[in-house]
Amino acid sequence: MVYLESVAFPDADAEWNFRMGVKRTCYNTMYPFGVLTAAGLSQLSFEPITILYGGNGSGKTTVLNVIAEKLRLLRETPFNRSNFFEDYVDLCRVWLENPVSSESRIVTSDDVFDYMLSVRSLNEGIDRKKEELFHEHTAARHSSVRVRSLDDYDALKRQNSARRRTQSSFVREQLMDNVREQSNGESASFFFRQRVREDALYLLDEPENSLSAARQIELADFLEESARYAGCQLVISTHSPFLLSMRGAKIYDLDARPAALKCWTELESVRTYYDFFMQHRAAFERGVSEPF
Repeated sequence: MVYLESVAFPDADAEWNFRMGVKRTCYNTMYPFGVLTAAGLSQLSFEPITILYGGNGSGKTTVLNVIAEKLRLLRETPFNRSNFFEDYVDLCRVWLENPVSSESRIVTSDDVFDYMLSVRSLNEGIDRKKEELFHEHTAARHSSVRVRSLDDYDALKRQNSARRRTQSSFVREQLMDNVREQSNGESASFFFRQRVREDALYLLDEPENSLSAARQIELADFLEESARYAGCQLVISTHSPFLLSMRGAKIYDLDARPAALKCWTELESVRTYYDFFMQHRAAFERGVSEPF
């Protein structure tokens, strides 16, 4: 499914005209002005899966933030909204092939990191509560209660519950399931499956962060299925060879001058991986470590 058809950014002339009209002279940067023109990037068109590839400072995140602001997509964490960001967005244009749903959003690596911190904080709170319940079970099991008031009745109920149950079953009865069993990678994978719904546009900024190679492959499969069967359109910035290799993905190399469409196997970082593994091919085929 395609919702976002294309986006156009101000060219060098439009940026120059804006700069000449600016009376604010106390700023040492006019970001995002100058970022995409440096890459020779004036317009992008999109497929169900479009990938932005490039090193730090190439403009990948800038493109996603511009699109997100232009379309007023949902977002969770703040971004580098410079003094000139709204001015720049006003000069950009977007064309839609289909209306963008209210579920559409931008998802950044900061969102994933914050989610993992929240899970960790929740687990720590659960652990503290578990310790309290362990002590409560022991105290209630060996207590002596006389019913004289409603408070005494509640204490008697806790005593009977403690005497009928083992310590672990007593704790499980009164405490929600602990989510500790998820690793950071599992939590990150769960995060994307929770956020990416049907029939929506999603901008994903380096979603591979915090994911092992195996988890990146799982994410790539999930995203492919979301685009193919769930009516999603994905615009992704990534360095991951596993995401870059997604079938049917349209890839813009923002490191090229000017930015250009590339096959994933032509990208510099992917070629670096390939050359490294080919250099050590014999060791892989023998199944033994190379001597020092």
